[in-house]
Amino acid sequence: MTDVQNQLDKRGIKIQRTGVTKVYLPLLIADGEKIQPVTAQIKFTVALVENLRGTHMSRLTEILMEWTRRPIRIPDVEKILLAALSKLSTDFAAITIEFKFFVEKFSPVSMKNSLSPVDCKFVGELKRGGRMNFTLGLVVPFTSLCPCSREISDFGAHNQRSICRAELTFKNFDNVSIENLIRLIEAQGSAEIFPLLKREDEKFITEAAYQNPKFVEDILRDVVTILRGVENLSAFAVECENFESIHNHNAFAAHEEQL
Repeated sequence: MTDVQNQLDKRGIKIQRTGVTKVYLPLLIADGEKIQPVTAQIKFTVALVENLRGTHMSRLTEILMEWTRRPIRIPDVEKILLAALSKLSTDFAAITIEFKFFVEKFSPVSMKNSLSPVDCKFVGELKRGGRMNFTLGLVVPFTSLCPCSREISDFGAHNQRSICRAELTFKNFDNVSIENLIRLIEAQGSAEIFPLLKREDEKFITEAAYQNPKFVEDILRDVVTILRGVENLSAFAVECENFESIHNHNAFAAHEEQL
């Protein structure tokens, strides 16, 4: 059969990224000793030399299928990219894997266990002969309580759900714990969020947040401070956003840093 993709192209344009997006597959994500089944959305691309008409996109899917039945650890992302460099005869490959990562939570008083979802993203890029650039993306939820509202009110203070979006880049990838990083970030809010709370737990969390009021800027600075102490981290970008309960706008703060 005619290999149309390998037909010559004379326009002289090297395509920097071409491939497949919105690939949905069941994967097994390994974090430490824990292995978690997830449904992942994947973007997988390679560079295409200027004299070829198209890339063999089916080979990208074939590579991904090989990983649907074995656990994927962060260092394995580089193996996926190396396979793309080899099977598609290219000098650059990139992949983004997005999924829900579940953290087990125990309510603070009743000790009821539940699973809290966190949006997680693996982003890997690899040039032939080089070292993988890897970024871990997390969207971590928590509660924030307004210090100003507490200070000026005779009773109560407005509080709301908040998130921290973090993009974390590492020097090496062997000992990165997704769960530990999530717990580290969520602890910087006024209080944690739990999927399952009984009445005694609601009382505890409400009072805990009241005793730990934080502006969005406070949360951001606390996240930055704690990330500066993370061993093996080479750079980070964080955004904190409060979904305000008494305003029709959100409160926002962001910071980027090379370590």
